[in-house]
Amino acid sequence: QVQLVESGGGFVQAGGSLRLSCAASGRTSNSYGMGWFRQDPGKEREFVASITWNGGYTYYADSVKGRFTISRDNAKNTVYLQMNSLKPEDTAVYYCARNRDYSGSYRAESYDYWGQGTQVTVSS
Repeated sequence: QVQLVESGGGFVQAGGSLRLSCAASGRTSNSYGMGWFRQDPGKEREFVASITWNGGYTYYADSVKGRFTISRDNAKNTVYLQMNSLKPEDTAVYYCARNRDYSGSYRAESYDYWGQGTQVTVSS
């Protein structure tokens, strides 16, 4: 089993920044792509960003491109999401997930392990 634990969420004013972390434990391997998704109550879970197993490629939703940066430190089994220029519409619970293979993916069904999520609230 693999456990994913997100941290770093919180309350921030519009224009501010937050850095989310996702620490993996258990039967971990660095051979998998990782992703971040978010979900607001009453809405579907949406793709935010993903990264390949070695960090060589990254992918972003259009809504966050240029503002968010995904990265990973395989020595620490941790994935990060740096979020800058936050907007009220970024308010959601953010989840990290492990892909079933080495690639990055925007499809939630590609991921087999999920964290519990961390709340991000951006005030206007």
